[in-house]
Amino acid sequence: MTALQVAVVGMGPRGLSILQRISELAGRLPAGRGLDVHLVDPGDGGQGAHSSRQPAHLLTNTVASQVTMFTDGRGPSFTEWAASNGYREFDASFHPTGGDGGRAVGEHAYLPRHILGSYLSWVFDQTIRNLPHHIRVVHHRDRAVDIEARGGGAFAVHLAKGVALPSDYVFLATGHCERIATDEDRGYEEFAGEHAHRNPQLVYCPNPYPVDRLQEIAPGSSVAVQGFGLTAHDVISELTVGRGGRFRGTGAEMEYLPSGREPQIHLFSRRCLPFAARGVNQKGLTGGHRPQFFTKEAVQALREAASRHRKDPRLDFEEEVLPLLLKEMGYAYRSAQAPDSIPPEEYEFTPADRRVVEEIIDPLHGREFKDQDAFTKFFLDYVESDLTHAGLGNLTSPVKAATDVIRDTRASLREAVEFSGLTPGSHRTFNSTYVPVMNRVSFGPPRHRNHQLLALFRAGTVDLAGGPGCRVVPDRDAARFAIRTEYPEGTAICHADALVIARLDAFHPERDRSPLTANLLVRGLVRPYANGGFKPGGLDIDERGRLITAAGEPLRTAWAVGYPAEGPRFYTHALPRHGMTSQFTTDADVSVRDMIAHIRHRDEVNPKETYASSDRKPVSLP
Repeated sequence: MTALQVAVVGMGPRGLSILQRISELAGRLPAGRGLDVHLVDPGDGGQGAHSSRQPAHLLTNTVASQVTMFTDGRGPSFTEWAASNGYREFDASFHPTGGDGGRAVGEHAYLPRHILGSYLSWVFDQTIRNLPHHIRVVHHRDRAVDIEARGGGAFAVHLAKGVALPSDYVFLATGHCERIATDEDRGYEEFAGEHAHRNPQLVYCPNPYPVDRLQEIAPGSSVAVQGFGLTAHDVISELTVGRGGRFRGTGAEMEYLPSGREPQIHLFSRRCLPFAARGVNQKGLTGGHRPQFFTKEAVQALREAASRHRKDPRLDFEEEVLPLLLKEMGYAYRSAQAPDSIPPEEYEFTPADRRVVEEIIDPLHGREFKDQDAFTKFFLDYVESDLTHAGLGNLTSPVKAATDVIRDTRASLREAVEFSGLTPGSHRTFNSTYVPVMNRVSFGPPRHRNHQLLALFRAGTVDLAGGPGCRVVPDRDAARFAIRTEYPEGTAICHADALVIARLDAFHPERDRSPLTANLLVRGLVRPYANGGFKPGGLDIDERGRLITAAGEPLRTAWAVGYPAEGPRFYTHALPRHGMTSQFTTDADVSVRDMIAHIRHRDEVNPKETYASSDRKPVSLP
């Protein structure tokens, strides 16, 4: 039979997972059927956003020992691969020296992202080498700019350099996006442009990636960084260590030694709360909190009750789902305090437990700060207290045991949220209020990042630009950005020459800068996902990952996995963990199996095709 043409658009970790599944499931293809798999990505295979060329000071946000592209154990985890390639730790940096120098990469290490990129490329290379003879790969180092339907379920994938790839099947795995400039973006850009002659250091940076963009920020200038999350830590690291500064010591004794090329960094956000540090992992590689109350089965029972009583299976997150999550967190908190395990059937979620959990979720509730100094003291005390809990570990610290519940019950959250599982209004509240809270308390940085943050405060390199409720105002008289916070004792104003928006954009197809997304929308091959009147982001798909057209019909031969489907799906960006069920690998497996089922069906209907040769080789095209 002739080879069918498969296009995988995007060859980061998600695209790599598709290629792995194609290789592993190729034996299910009809006898004699071959596939030509066209990988469309300008970068090195497997890396995506984890470029092996990025600075070594940018870190992964997951313990390296928990990351693997081989959930079945048939290949090395990230840590095992790093150790086998001679990586050793030298004063919190990692180098492939081999031998006995330095320290072995431990199970609690957070490795740099450039090493993760090398691991992913190694997995890619191994996958290519081990492809069955009837699967050929062609890597097009280019970007897809359009996909055209050609009838009969076939497509043409148009590349930026003018090539059109005939494709029988298409997988979208394009990863993170970048937004079209908003009115706010344009206002800040116009302000910077109009006043640059008065202040040559005036810069607006709406997206800090790649971090080379931050070279526009002059040494000795001042920069306001909006955000406290993982992107903000990358920005801080690039503006300090990336400019020759260094940290000395560890933990609470850490100090920052500036190079003199740093700007003065002012941090702020809407609520001005720091992201909590990850607790020391005491659960092992595959361990996790086993939910007792917030289970998938409990969510399903809520949905069945809603269907009976309201004739609508959609749930209200705050009224129906959140109480289960809070109770689960309370149980984990109390269990960490108790000398002996507490039988779930004996646990009562008391008002005292509720107050503790709600304070973890919202430490600002009921607090008022008279001025910026009072809020700064609260902020620094909060970071120090959180680091104490993180050092105790995620089983010993009641706080970290409770916040880890959010990470360990993602399957229950998906059961509640995915594919319009919430009412539209509740879905909006979940995304705008609770997702940021969960990210802040449960998916924060490694401990030493927050130790570094405190060291930078002590060195005077970093401070706060404002407090809760602060806002950015272009100050035309001063030709600088002003961050204003209203306090009972007066308005606090912090001026900055540069403004950096340190957050990743959610993928809203209508606001995506990519010409591919724009053209797919124009052609009607995709539509934005919507839960009633609420559009949380992402492309609409069915539960097999098939793209839904503007007419509301699933494309039988095109799928989306990962970030493009963040909307109908929830929390798609976590890398797989060894020995644990992973939505990452499940999505790839389901979509590739669906493709193979379609191929088997079409060959049964139309068996008269010629055989392809068995000596086809992988190709990489510039």
